[in-house]
Amino acid sequence: MISLNYDWEFVTEWTEDFALGKGVGEPVRLPHTVREVPQHYADDMSYQLVSGYRRKLRLPASAAGRRVFVRFDGAAHIATVYLNGRELTTHSCGYTAFSVELTGCLAPETVAWLSVRLDSTENPAVPPFGFVIDYLTYGGLYRPCWLEIRPETFIEDIYVTTPTTRTASVILTLSGPDGDKTDPLPATRIRLIDQDGQCVLEESGQQLNYTLTLPNARPWTLETPALYTLEAAVLDDTGTPTETRAAVFGFRTAEFRADGFYLNGQKTFLRGLNRHQCYPYIGYAAPDSLQREDARILKEELGLTAVRTSHYPQSQAFIDACDRLGLLVFTEIPGWQHIGGSEWKAQAVENVREMVRQYRNHPSVVLWGVRINESQDDDEFYRETNAVAHALDKSRPTSGVRYIEKSSLLEDVYAFNDFSYAGQGAGVRPKEKITPDTTKPFLVSEHNGHMFPTKPYDTWERRQAHALRHARVQNDAAGSGVHAGCFGWCMFDYPTHKDFGSGDRVCYHGVMDAFRNPKLAAWLYASQQDVTPVLEIGSSMDIGDYPGGNIGDVWVFTNADEVRLYKNGNYVTTLKGSPYTALPHGPLLMDDVIGELLVSQEGYPEKKAELARQCLLAARKYGFDHLPPSDKLRMGLLMTRYEMTEEEARRLYTKYVSNWGGASTAWRFDAVKDGEVVLSRTVCPTTRLHLEASVSSDTLVEGDTYDMALVRLRILDENGQPAPFAQLPLHFHVSGAARLVGPTVVTAEGGMTGCMLRTAGEAGEAVLTVIGDRMVPLELRFMVRLAKEPYTDEEETDDGTQERVDEIQPDAAGSAGSDGESV
Repeated sequence: MISLNYDWEFVTEWTEDFALGKGVGEPVRLPHTVREVPQHYADDMSYQLVSGYRRKLRLPASAAGRRVFVRFDGAAHIATVYLNGRELTTHSCGYTAFSVELTGCLAPETVAWLSVRLDSTENPAVPPFGFVIDYLTYGGLYRPCWLEIRPETFIEDIYVTTPTTRTASVILTLSGPDGDKTDPLPATRIRLIDQDGQCVLEESGQQLNYTLTLPNARPWTLETPALYTLEAAVLDDTGTPTETRAAVFGFRTAEFRADGFYLNGQKTFLRGLNRHQCYPYIGYAAPDSLQREDARILKEELGLTAVRTSHYPQSQAFIDACDRLGLLVFTEIPGWQHIGGSEWKAQAVENVREMVRQYRNHPSVVLWGVRINESQDDDEFYRETNAVAHALDKSRPTSGVRYIEKSSLLEDVYAFNDFSYAGQGAGVRPKEKITPDTTKPFLVSEHNGHMFPTKPYDTWERRQAHALRHARVQNDAAGSGVHAGCFGWCMFDYPTHKDFGSGDRVCYHGVMDAFRNPKLAAWLYASQQDVTPVLEIGSSMDIGDYPGGNIGDVWVFTNADEVRLYKNGNYVTTLKGSPYTALPHGPLLMDDVIGELLVSQEGYPEKKAELARQCLLAARKYGFDHLPPSDKLRMGLLMTRYEMTEEEARRLYTKYVSNWGGASTAWRFDAVKDGEVVLSRTVCPTTRLHLEASVSSDTLVEGDTYDMALVRLRILDENGQPAPFAQLPLHFHVSGAARLVGPTVVTAEGGMTGCMLRTAGEAGEAVLTVIGDRMVPLELRFMVRLAKEPYTDEEETDDGTQERVDEIQPDAAGSAGSDGESV
């Protein structure tokens, strides 16, 4: 494949003259968004345009006698492609790729205008449009664009399934001058390449179907996601390849049963989150590196086993990263509640067809969503979507996300948005209350979200309650024994339409903010993995945040065996044994601020100290004047047996419970794993703040597309704890070989924000300086590298001026590339 991602022109208003090369457009590069939008108070109408893109294209002499295609990986939302003003095709889905054939339309060594009329309005003729939508649908040629030069007969598709962890079934589809009917059938060859680049199996013949057995195949698992490359070639009469393509896959089995999900025969709970594909300012238009970064965050930082691509197919780069990382994927067709008319439904069925064909080789994808998210039943429609998915891929089950109990079940897996939990009671509804067929698999596709939106700067009580709501639902789903999985809503906050979200048109539903900074709920998920130690405290434990200075119940999110609590360096107690027993690592409750302090600090005998501790903790919960009868008896016993006066009891309460009137307290939490302290956190009042940055990459590579870096910023105190009240302005300055995306000044929200940098076509160093009031400026350095020159020829035009155009050279085997995705 040849990159066509540079030297485009863009206009916000399409005209036929623009397609003919007249006038001047704004120079742009792909991925591109038709309009950048602010993070708050975004106007969805700003990007609803009928805009135009164009660029010059020239084919070399070597393209003679070959077939030529242009592929668009993502064009939101209705794209009509032209060559020199001649209409070639229209594609009406903004979330799947499509190709247009230029064979016979453009002679080699001639220059033509390739242009796209792009309708990014919410056109009711195509999904997901027709009614309201709870997310922004941004416009643009927001994924890469490629040019392919192919022989007359080429491999249109490679489809690989793995019936077992040692066998693979391969189906090749050829495209010849007369379509997919090639007569006589040419010889083909397949090679199986392992992760070390070694060919471990080779077969050939005059055939399109192969069955492979590899006795020592490494299975694709969540922990060791081994990938293999299936390389297929068409051979000429001498056995020389005329075309070579490749598909990456993994040996794995994935099965949904009535009692859950099984990967390679082992029961595996799908602990996941939902993900939108948007980013601050640029909407959908993020390069592959940021797509891969999101997958890494989900797997490595949040410790998930699965992700749902709500509510549409997402970037191949994102799914590729899920393949490499071992993150399971539930992907679905575009849509949100609304079902349109017959033409609309026909397009939705086509969306199913494109989704399955384009994503079915990915080992991470285990479930097709063939129902419009949260739509009403429509049996005729959904019989067709299910039939199409099953015809194209018999190896994976179908599902469809609904909020309806006892809905018509035509799919293989009943997916239900369970928003029943309101802070008390069971976290999920019982399976038998929801699905009409308990013999079929069942999962929760969304929970929480709009039921408890939480901003990064909300009170500690709300942020902790938010995390505990995720804990309860995930725990109860995992503990039911029949839920195949549970996907929280959602990965991060996102802008939305006026009909949803907060007053600033933002849905604060994420466990992270829009820049992927973690809220407290993110640490609930992060603490479920065992690779990286986690220890996060649900409160800063400052008495000014509590009525009467009485520190309430604080939850600790950790993957340690236990957590030891210290007050001003003195041991208090050890936290262990979570009530969330179905989670790998349930949060721990800190409800005892006294512990052993009465023994160590007051010199009390153990029995007196224990009785006093119980009385003081009861007073903490109920107040001295409202003690339950049992606690009144304890208090009486304390006063009579140990001659405790009321004045002394209140002194102890002030000193050890309310901490009022004394010096500020420093609390230390030590996370202990296998008897060793692996992480320590100190929370105490402080005035010293500093900036912490997490960078997606400090090396940016501009090759087939430009590159970007996501910079996540947090304001922390001197102990490394979040500063949620630091709503401070931050100033950004970028110099060198990159450019800032978005505003130069932002305000941290809950002590968190971020920015992005984009390469600018030049190699060298880029420096980002972040300046905040009363904080040491943060200087981040990036190296920008040009992987290759995107243009290798210059063409002289009729008027003698120099135009930069693409020189397209086939590889030695005669193929324009070895990409394995069929479009």
